[in-house]
Amino acid sequence: MIGVEEAKRILMAHVRPLPFTPLELDLAQDHHLAADVQSTVPHPLFDMSAVDGWALCGAGPEWTPVAEVAAGQVMGRALEPGECARIFTGAQVPAGADRVLMQEDAVLEQGRVRCSGDLPPQGAHIRRKGEQFTEGELLARAGDRLDPALIGLLASAGLEELEVIFKPWVAIVRTGGEFIDDSGPAEGRIFSSNEWMLLAALRKELCETDDDGAFIAEDDDADLENAITQAAEADIVITTGGVSVGAHDRVEAVLRKMGAEILFHGVAQKPGKPMLLALLGGKPVFGLPGNPRAAMILFWEYILPFLRAMQGAPDPWPRTERLPLGHGVELKGGRAEFRAARVEGGRVRLLADEGSHMLRSLTAADALAYLPAHQRAWREGDPVEVHFLPR
Repeated sequence: MIGVEEAKRILMAHVRPLPFTPLELDLAQDHHLAADVQSTVPHPLFDMSAVDGWALCGAGPEWTPVAEVAAGQVMGRALEPGECARIFTGAQVPAGADRVLMQEDAVLEQGRVRCSGDLPPQGAHIRRKGEQFTEGELLARAGDRLDPALIGLLASAGLEELEVIFKPWVAIVRTGGEFIDDSGPAEGRIFSSNEWMLLAALRKELCETDDDGAFIAEDDDADLENAITQAAEADIVITTGGVSVGAHDRVEAVLRKMGAEILFHGVAQKPGKPMLLALLGGKPVFGLPGNPRAAMILFWEYILPFLRAMQGAPDPWPRTERLPLGHGVELKGGRAEFRAARVEGGRVRLLADEGSHMLRSLTAADALAYLPAHQRAWREGDPVEVHFLPR
């Protein structure tokens, strides 16, 4: 059995980047850029007015109106000293104008404009050409995730299409014969949750999933092999259940029979000790325990960073901080622990230490506190590593 840090090192050593494709800007939300993006134009494209008012030429004290310029229009000639033009927000400032007087500070009397107070300084209320970015400036880097603000920035540079990394196709295999099926509740059986939980997590990341949901396999080697074979058409396979050491835990044995390379099986962590990672035909197979809490935490800590790394994310790990613990805690055993937590007022509060079959405290958590194996006790105020959840 290996430690958490070694498991994550092995994990990232086997990331293989996905191909890229052109994608229209309106479809690019949450995709990762395949290449750096440089501006081909400046922004703003020209000197423009930041307010409704008057574009002035010269220091006055009065100016003669000679034109009106609305957004999208141009005056067609330069202003001469002592002239002004009525101008509206976003309109191109005429050549010769050295400032814009806000409408509320202007007085128009007998065909002349004057300032009701102090004259604004040169350059006032003018958005200068290229003040946000210049032509050829780097706007975004390969691997950056496209959020609404970045999409807006790139749109302001006139871009309509971007090269982005494909979203991974992920298939889920649910193992086990203990679940209630379409025939309804039966004695000794339970409702299944893992495939729905994992499908929701994958779709939140815009990953491709199978329309029919998960591949279902009973505790039968042939059935499991068939399900994994079908699932392995995807980029990544996630199995749930069947990775412990019981007689019915057959995932590792079946994978070995299929020729898979087992990279590790067993991590000194709680929850999720039986976690498995294998390569089947070069494709990663994540073997998660059947307990829902363990499956969800392992998805956040291992699978989600792996998916993001495949898409070129420069920092695929969850946002991490070291924050003071709001109370003391002592642990038993020699495994690292991932504990549901909330960050409140800059301090970390651990939530109920539920069993690996329980999800309730995860629904209230906004972070996981990582408690490494080499430390077993923390006092109130001691720093603890916090991994924020992708809410």
